[in-house]
Amino acid sequence: MTIQTGFQSFDDSTRPEQGPPRLDALRAEMRRDGLDAFLVPRADAYQGEYVSERDARLAWLTGFTGSAGHAVVLEDKAGVFVDGRYRVQVRAQIADVFTPVDWPETSLADWIAANTPKGAKIGIDPWLVTIDQARGLSEKLPEAELVRTDNLIDRIWDNQPDPPLGPIIAQPAELAGEAAAEKITRLAKTLAPARAAILTQPDSIAWLLNIRGSDIPRNPVPHAFAILHDNARVTLFVDPVKLKDLDTKLAAEIATPEEFLSALAALEGPVTLDPATCPLAVADALEAAEVAVKECADPCLLPKARKNETEIAGARAAQQRDGLAMCRFLAWLDDTAPGGLTEIDVARKLEGFRRESNALRDISFETISGAGAHGAIVHYRVTETTNAPLKDGELFLVDSGGQYFDGTTDITRTIAIGSPGEEERQNFTRVLKGLIAVSLLRWPSGLAGRDLDPFARHALWQAGLDYGHGTGHGIGAYLSVHEGPQRLAKTGTVPLEPGMMLSNEPGFYREGAYGIRLENLVVVQEADRLPGQSVETMLSFETLTYVPIDRALIVAEMLTHEERAWLDAYHATCRARLAPELDPETAAWLEAATAPI
Repeated sequence: MTIQTGFQSFDDSTRPEQGPPRLDALRAEMRRDGLDAFLVPRADAYQGEYVSERDARLAWLTGFTGSAGHAVVLEDKAGVFVDGRYRVQVRAQIADVFTPVDWPETSLADWIAANTPKGAKIGIDPWLVTIDQARGLSEKLPEAELVRTDNLIDRIWDNQPDPPLGPIIAQPAELAGEAAAEKITRLAKTLAPARAAILTQPDSIAWLLNIRGSDIPRNPVPHAFAILHDNARVTLFVDPVKLKDLDTKLAAEIATPEEFLSALAALEGPVTLDPATCPLAVADALEAAEVAVKECADPCLLPKARKNETEIAGARAAQQRDGLAMCRFLAWLDDTAPGGLTEIDVARKLEGFRRESNALRDISFETISGAGAHGAIVHYRVTETTNAPLKDGELFLVDSGGQYFDGTTDITRTIAIGSPGEEERQNFTRVLKGLIAVSLLRWPSGLAGRDLDPFARHALWQAGLDYGHGTGHGIGAYLSVHEGPQRLAKTGTVPLEPGMMLSNEPGFYREGAYGIRLENLVVVQEADRLPGQSVETMLSFETLTYVPIDRALIVAEMLTHEERAWLDAYHATCRARLAPELDPETAAWLEAATAPI
């Protein structure tokens, strides 16, 4: 039985014991098609991070429910490839017929080469593999054959859910900050010498047309494809049923999804597509029609990432609303725990506080509510089976967010339940030092996320510690909670520009014991000019998130004078912004929670 409250459910959506018979059925289909391997990515045709129930093929086959990963199925082996965020989780979710593989340390191609004969036939669904992914496999496996096929999982998945048909709504210009027609005209001018751009990412299409959808839980995007023409005309390929409640005229011509491939074949080239996100099937269709192709980044990526003043103002308003909910939640938790609370109790209560604003459209992802050892599972999802109590002396990690018409929020706080241990306090303080270091940064324009990421890790590195995820991801404006191309990470190569919103979330995880993460959202801004400054343009971060940080976990002696000053100023701003809108009891809690360190 599914037990649900509000937006989040806590049922066990997959079970390890279902994996072996499903794997046997898949292998039977592979033998029928003469395949030595079959690739099962955690992907859909739109190549977004999150997928609908219909497209959750990796989870259906293996039991692994993380937001990134692949399976490669051979006749005698089945590897499940996951990155550092999911290495604890995957072992708990899959049966022993599957082998966890550390990725990207071990690539799909290297593993396939080591475990298949020369000339192996590797089955791929061309809608679920990007051009870059297919090219990478072909280059690293020159003697293998990539075989395009229909999806073998779909053949064996009884009662597979139907494709989502969520309604599309308008995002008004007073929240978007720019009319859709103006965006289209602006971007169309950048296409030359191309005649058109193929858009396959739903959040790009939603941003361009000022629409929002509901095909993906937690992310307000529609499943659709689009073609942007150089004459500022857009064709949107979408099921018309999604538009029946739309009360605003779209700045696009409407066609059905079934017309997409024929429309591609009719294009006059050159046309652009993004090989990092475009399905191989699209490139195949253009090649078959002999349409000239120019590969380049999705033209919406950078304009969407550079938030305008209206979007930034909306983000501040959403953060204020969300900060009030978080304060009420933290005050309640401080007054209640420990004493019988479980992870699910807490997740439900937090969503309830967000709902009190009457502005919450959805949560922005499944709340990570991790007590004790569960906090060390970076993307932990609590279920009725795993639901754990909040115990005295443990840490509790809660990573959550909301979707509001004016912005998307994402915040993590780690809280001491009762009396924390000294190791936990020291490592929490090291994580806090990383958050502060990023918050205080000034840097020359032109640097990328990989240049800033080490500042968040310095205090941990000095103690021989680190964390296995990036320090920050981009975030949308009432769009996807994870947005590119900007990142604060070792892999972040895109220069940061004013208007880009990111998370600032260093952490540390002691497997089997506890997890620590702190997360604020920030936006890139041009820094004030300093006397004698020789660098033409310096950038800095404006902090958007104002919610108290647990003082019980801070070893004050480990903080420098500058770090203490930042923390005290941060907490003073929390009081000034939040207290006037809080009830007296919560305001009194806030006063104590934000006292100078």
